[in-house]
Amino acid sequence: MRWGGGAGRPQRRGRRHSCGRHRAGRCCAVGAMPRSPEPCWVPEDGGRAGGEHGAMRIHDHAAGALGQPDLIDLGEGLYVLRFESMKVASAEGAVRSVLRDGKVRPGGTVVDSSSGIYAHALALACHRHGLRCHIVGSTTVDPTLVAQLRLLGATVERMPSSDSLRLDQHRRVGRIQRLLAENPGWYWMQQYHCSRHYEGYRPLGDATYTALADAGHGERIRLVAAVGSGASSAGLGEGMRAAGADVEIVGVQPFGSVTFGSADVPDPDMLIAGIGSSIEFRNVRPEIFAAIHWVSFEVARAGARDALRQHGLFAGLSTGACWAVARYEHGGHRGRDGDDGRGSDSGLGSDSRLGSRRGIQDGDRREGKDSRRATVFVAPDTGHRYLHSVFEGPDSQLGDLQPSCVDEGGGGLPELPWSMTRHPERWAG
Repeated sequence: MRWGGGAGRPQRRGRRHSCGRHRAGRCCAVGAMPRSPEPCWVPEDGGRAGGEHGAMRIHDHAAGALGQPDLIDLGEGLYVLRFESMKVASAEGAVRSVLRDGKVRPGGTVVDSSSGIYAHALALACHRHGLRCHIVGSTTVDPTLVAQLRLLGATVERMPSSDSLRLDQHRRVGRIQRLLAENPGWYWMQQYHCSRHYEGYRPLGDATYTALADAGHGERIRLVAAVGSGASSAGLGEGMRAAGADVEIVGVQPFGSVTFGSADVPDPDMLIAGIGSSIEFRNVRPEIFAAIHWVSFEVARAGARDALRQHGLFAGLSTGACWAVARYEHGGHRGRDGDDGRGSDSGLGSDSRLGSRRGIQDGDRREGKDSRRATVFVAPDTGHRYLHSVFEGPDSQLGDLQPSCVDEGGGGLPELPWSMTRHPERWAG
């Protein structure tokens, strides 16, 4: 974890240390997550979060740097967990898991279906850990990505696409099943359905909470994250909670996604694939979410431009959607009497790793306010892929856009351009 918000990066002055929390996998001084028991460098200010000094890690592979986020303070208890490529953390954790459990041996082959960021992330993880990687993708895969995959040693199989994402995915799954029958030693990663993809996010959730605690925040955190394939929201939340956080998770979905009941409300512009899909993802755990926001391309585009304009954050549509929601949630739009409109059925309890949504709201009411909960939203990648679709062309303003609440007036379908619910269990597919 790298902490942002200071005035530049000064020269490295301080001391080295090795501690129990460091050896356990997280550094007590700076919230870093080293891979070995080698000492960290602790700056002269003690490495306190928010200071101008920070710890610099030496990575042994590019994958370690690409999957390591920065935590940036946007002011007044609002933070962004900014990744260069979040899927690298997911693929890294999953690959380490299958190697650890003997599902694949060093030098073996893993396979999965992807036409985008996950393909690159999996190829990087395999490159790092000495595995072979086979990707089944679409003919529409970006040529630059294909070139990178091949240079990383991955083999790429491109299948014709159709107008139906569900049909395309069915065809690719069928192809993978035939490959597994022909090559019984291969391992199918199943990024959408295998919970091993949580593992890379758990230590990042732990480190985020540690950094926020060092900055003076209490245990209460609101995590705003894309629902997507389900791995990042669950993994980060599990890591935060295991470290002691009282965490509420707010999920962000596109219109047209099957996960939370908006499949019959298509977005006229596009379905934002990074935050949902027209196919089922079994990694999604609907019970962990305290609220769901359905966000259109229009709102996500305005959010991405606003994040760059207001905070210098150059990121894509998923980030724009999460920024719009985080700004709304953190701004105190919590329903009646300062709470979130859900009574005592909100937040995460203590009966499992993530728990149910019970428990947190009671604490909110005792304090009489919700604004003290630090809000962290996830920015999964940079904005370079979105230059033409988001950052060029007519300007759009986030302005005073606010969601309509489907819990009111009998609860109809979510409505464009932005809707929300405090009862996501009613909408889980």
